[in-house]
Amino acid sequence: KIGRGAKIYPQVYIGDGCVVGEDTILYAGVKVYAGCVIGNCCIVHSGAVIGADGFGFAPSGDGHYEKIPQTGNVVLEDDVEIGANTTVDRAMMGSTRICKGVKLDNLIQVAHNCQIGDNTVMAAQVGLAGSSKIGKQCMVGGQVGIVGHIAIADGTQIGAQSGVNRATKPGERIMGAPAVEMGEYARSLVYVKRLGKLFEQVKNLEKEIKKQ
Repeated sequence: KIGRGAKIYPQVYIGDGCVVGEDTILYAGVKVYAGCVIGNCCIVHSGAVIGADGFGFAPSGDGHYEKIPQTGNVVLEDDVEIGANTTVDRAMMGSTRICKGVKLDNLIQVAHNCQIGDNTVMAAQVGLAGSSKIGKQCMVGGQVGIVGHIAIADGTQIGAQSGVNRATKPGERIMGAPAVEMGEYARSLVYVKRLGKLFEQVKNLEKEIKKQ
């Protein structure tokens, strides 16, 4: 089903059973796999893939991996924008869901069964592992990696190139790998810059101790 006023550019693929909402734009080369739902007033830029299989494999006894069927879909709610060459994988069961007003930059990976809350924004090269839940009104800097099965609270701000391996509190501002509160991260940078001088001091102290 293609809604009134939708614009479908050349080389777009829309699979069986898909829904594309009113006034949505799919730019050239977008691929929408079977069963996915795109809401009203969305924009999906060139090269984006909506609904490819989630990365699900089970190790077998003889060392190879068996593919786990990915039977769910992807749902993009209204007013979502997906950047060029961004990928949103279908759920193993249920839906990978990008909620209303979310804006994703280019080259982002959203894994199976993730959820991104209303009006959250993410810069380029963010990677979400499977089943991670991102709250509403979050801001995520470029090249952030978020491990699977954790919940990022509403209003969280994550600095660029951070590695997030824990849940956050509402409104928390974090940075680093592993990510910590931004003030703590800034203090740690000061200490790191002093490590060379501290190392020399320790070497000199060792020499003094040996003389005694």
